[in-house]
Amino acid sequence: MDAILLHRIDAAKNMRRYYRLDVAPDLFGRWCLAVEWGRIGRCGRLRLTAYESAAEAWEALARQRCVKEQRGYVAI
Repeated sequence: MDAILLHRIDAAKNMRRYYRLDVAPDLFGRWCLAVEWGRIGRCGRLRLTAYESAAEAWEALARQRCVKEQRGYVAI
């Protein structure tokens, strides 16, 4: 599955943000949730969180996506 890309754009507030979520295996057999966020057109921040199973990582991704969609982010 490809990464999930979410945008939140509000011209009145000069807000142009993105949020990218992805799950991938690491070199040690664990699964990582990669979360990248920032302003559209700029380098963002990256946070990796390791999980023991792929199911746990996908569950965390789904929770994070729901939280961001509640805050106004839209999937691209």
